[in-house]
Amino acid sequence: MAYGRRMRRRGVPAALFAVLLAGGTACDSGGEPEGKASPDASRSAGTKGDAAPTPAPTPEADPDKVPRTAAQARRLIEDVIIEPEQFGADTVRATPYESDPARWTVLAEDCAWRTEELPDDVLATLTRYFEIPAKDGAEPVELSATVTVHRTTLDAAWEQARMLEEAVGCPEQTLRAGERLTGLTSMALARGEGANETSDDSLSERGECVSDGKGGPYPYSWDQSTFGPVVVGVSVCAGAKAPEGDVTGISVEPLVTMMQRAQGAVGSEDGDEGGAGGEDAGGSADAGGSAGVKEGE
Repeated sequence: MAYGRRMRRRGVPAALFAVLLAGGTACDSGGEPEGKASPDASRSAGTKGDAAPTPAPTPEADPDKVPRTAAQARRLIEDVIIEPEQFGADTVRATPYESDPARWTVLAEDCAWRTEELPDDVLATLTRYFEIPAKDGAEPVELSATVTVHRTTLDAAWEQARMLEEAVGCPEQTLRAGERLTGLTSMALARGEGANETSDDSLSERGECVSDGKGGPYPYSWDQSTFGPVVVGVSVCAGAKAPEGDVTGISVEPLVTMMQRAQGAVGSEDGDEGGAGGEDAGGSADAGGSAGVKEGE
C-alpha cells in the first residue's frame, strides 16, 4: 500500500487560494509605527535594537530558468525530489519506490482516485514512496514525496485551489479497493501568513487513513507547496500507536527541503523579478498545466 496524492482536475474553483507548513516568521507588510525611525534612519543614527530589519527580497521564479520541455522538467524533478534520509535515519525505500512517470492520478466525481496518462499541460511529475519500519511497538509509517512541474505558475495556483475543494466535496476518498481516506479537512496560507516564508503558496490536509490490510483509522496528512510552476507535496499515513504529534511534524523538513531546492534551481538571483507574477503567471503561449499526488501504482 502506498499513500500519495494528486490534484482533482474536474471542475473550476471559484477563487485561487494559497498555503503552507514550514518554518519562519511572518513578514511585516505594514508601515513603520508612529514615532519609530525607519531602518535607514536608525542605521544612520547608529541606534541598536529598535530598528526593524530590512526584509529580504521575495523569491520569484526566473522565466529563463523554469523548464519549457518535458526533458528539462524531469531533470529538475531529479534535482528537487528527496531521498529517504530527509525523513530520518530509519526511513527506507518502499516497494514500489517510484511512480510510473507516464501516468498520474485524478480524483473523479465519485470521490475515487484513478490513474490517467499525463495531460498535455503537465511537463513532468514523479512520486517516491518510503516507509519508517515498525519500531517500539508502533506499526510502520507510510510516506510519499511528489514533485510536479507545470508549464506555468498560474497552472500550479489553480491546482492549489482545487485541492482545497477536495476535502469539502470529498471528505471521504477511495484510493483503491480496500484503501481510503476519511474525515478530510484542509487549510491554506499565503506567503507571509502563519509562518509561511518558504513558498508562494502552501496547503495542508488532515484526516485519517484506513485499509483492509493495515486497519485504522490512523492519522493522515498531506502537505503541498508551490514555487513558480513547481509543486511539491508530502504525505504521511501513520500506523497503530504512532504519536499524532510525530505524524503532523514529520513532513516539515522534507517539504521545506524540496522548496529550497526548487528555489535554488529556478529562482531569480535578486529575488525581485521573475515569472511568478509576469508572463508565466498571466498565461503565456506556453500556458497550460496541473499538479499534485495521490499515487499508488
